[in-house]
Amino acid sequence: MSTIGLENWAVDLAEVGPIYPFQGWEIAMTVIGVVFWLGWHRIQYVRETEHLKNVRNIGDKEKIAKALERY
Repeated sequence: MSTIGLENWAVDLAEVGPIYPFQGWEIAMTVIGVVFWLGWHRIQYVRETEHLKNVRNIGDKEKIAKALERY
């Protein structure tokens, strides 16, 4: 199975052009990568926001206020 479109390497590589795998898929792979990257950041933003909302309600607010006033 050839992912670069060549079945035999006994050719003049100067005339072949690109010799890396999955040639022709550069734009599609870039779009997939950007969509994955944006989706990952969105998921992280939502999860971290939920975590921070939960953390805000932990602890005794009066003790925290007194501890902060000391400094």
